[in-house]
Amino acid sequence: MADQTRLSKFLSLILRHRAQDFGLTLDADGFTDLDSVWAAVERCYPGCYIEADLQAVVAGDPTGKKRFEIVGDRIRARYGHTQVRTITYPPVEPPEYLYHGTHAKALDAIRGDGLKPMQRQYVHLSLSVEWAVMVGRRRTDAPVILRVRAGEAHRAGIEFYHPEPNHYLVEAVPPRFIDFDY
Repeated sequence: MADQTRLSKFLSLILRHRAQDFGLTLDADGFTDLDSVWAAVERCYPGCYIEADLQAVVAGDPTGKKRFEIVGDRIRARYGHTQVRTITYPPVEPPEYLYHGTHAKALDAIRGDGLKPMQRQYVHLSLSVEWAVMVGRRRTDAPVILRVRAGEAHRAGIEFYHPEPNHYLVEAVPPRFIDFDY
């Protein structure tokens, strides 16, 4: 079985950080030619992958996280670019509540400043407590779950985006929309 984690990391390298090193150019939205990306994969890992492996990586990991997307004959990384502007999505109306998993050390900063994207383009919010716990466990064994009053925030003018089934994105969430003692 092909190492899809290695393929995903390689695609991230190409599509987020070093496209030019592989003879690729990203457009303003982070897209580039899919066939050219596949050719780079075959050059760097000859015989290791088939196109079904690429499709599996694009389909998402076991947690439902989709890091890449294909539109027509173009591919892009959804988040984390160092070379293109923020990837945009159409705004949507969120559910009343969304959830965010974090670690206890971050709570003071979040109480003061709200949720910010830090080194990312967006704050990632989960549809369920279970998803927020899973996301929070990437950084700590004991995640703290915050409830975001997304519907209220949306009605106050904050835009939300929904590019994948289990997560919503937002540029920031002020502390007044966060339930810390949920």
